[in-house]
Order: sequence, then C-alpha cells, then structure tokens
Amino acid sequence: MPKRVDHAERRTEIAEALVRVAGRRGLHAVGMRDVAAEAGVSLRLVQYYFETKEKLLLFGLQRLAERFGERVAAGLRAAGDHPGPRATIEALLMTALPTDEESRTFHHLYTSYAVLAVTDPALAAQPFIKDPDAAEAALNGLLQQAHESGLLRPGVDPRSEAVGLLAMSAGLGTSILVGQRTPDSAIAIFTYHLDRIFLPLAEDHGTTR
Repeated sequence: MPKRVDHAERRTEIAEALVRVAGRRGLHAVGMRDVAAEAGVSLRLVQYYFETKEKLLLFGLQRLAERFGERVAAGLRAAGDHPGPRATIEALLMTALPTDEESRTFHHLYTSYAVLAVTDPALAAQPFIKDPDAAEAALNGLLQQAHESGLLRPGVDPRSEAVGLLAMSAGLGTSILVGQRTPDSAIAIFTYHLDRIFLPLAEDHGTTR
C-alpha cells in the first residue's frame, strides 16, 4: 500500500530547509533550487507546494514567527502565573533579542525580508510585512492596561511608547547581530527605558526586575 503523504508536514519540512539555508547564506542569496537541495527533495516538488519564491519565503517566515510566539509564551510562563503588564512587555522584548541561534536567525531573516520588501513589490504585497502592526497593537494594549491600572508614570503616552519600544527592539537586535553591543547591555537599556515608563509599584508583581 503506498505511503500516504502528509502535505502539511512536507510543507513544514521545506520551510524549515529555507530557514536553515537562509540562516547560513542570507535570504537574498537563496533560491528555490537551494531549498530543494537542503530539504532533499526535487525542485519540482518545492514548486508544487509553493509555486513562487515569494510564497515560499512568506511561509518560511511565518513558521519562524510561530516559533517566536512559542518562545514568548515560554518566557511568560517563566514570569509567573499572573505576570503584570511590565513583565509581559519584558518577555516580548527580551525574547525578540538575538541572544541564541534561533533568535539570531529570526532577527536576521525578519530584517532581511523587510529590507528586500522595500524594492520588491511581490514581497511587499505579502501579509507578513504587516506583522509589526500586530506587535505594535499588542504593546499598546499592554501599556494602555498599565495606564488604566495606575502603573505608568505621569505624562506617558502608551501608543508613542509602544512605537518607541519596537523601534528600540529592532535597533538593539541589529546592534547585537553586528557585534556593536552584548545582549546584557541591550537588556540593560530596555530596563532603563521601562523604569522611565513604569512607576516602581509593587502591584505589578509580575515584573522580572
């Protein structure tokens, strides 16, 4: 009896091959033939599942984003049963920093995708490029929650701080990748800015400081 093919599993295997080879060579240098060789399958099979390189890149980076979400969830669990807004924000920001192989690959490929999308309309049209909007909304929601609970310093604007924290996360992540600073120094900068935003109140017992 012929073996039944799990198409979702096969798509995932090909996407993970993309992540591996792109992590070594850079996203810009990866073609569908390279991914096929890495996955140990034919080019025709890769084309069957993804049709275009843009769709393959999108699916591969979505897989990375899913794994990033799992890492955030693990960070939240480590922060306690009921982490407060600050602890939740810390888990999001610290997880995004490229401090190990997987997070370095995520930051590297995510940044590469964004840069390529600037000059490639096909990439720019993919929904993945809109994910930062979701991250901004999540941070803004947490800061609004903190504001309503009296946890923020007077005059702090949640939406502006959400935008600033995300921009800081991207910049600090790149500075770690290129060796400009260490993960510990980047974390210290985050802590400094969160101290500027949040009041030192015991009520936010989830804080990891």
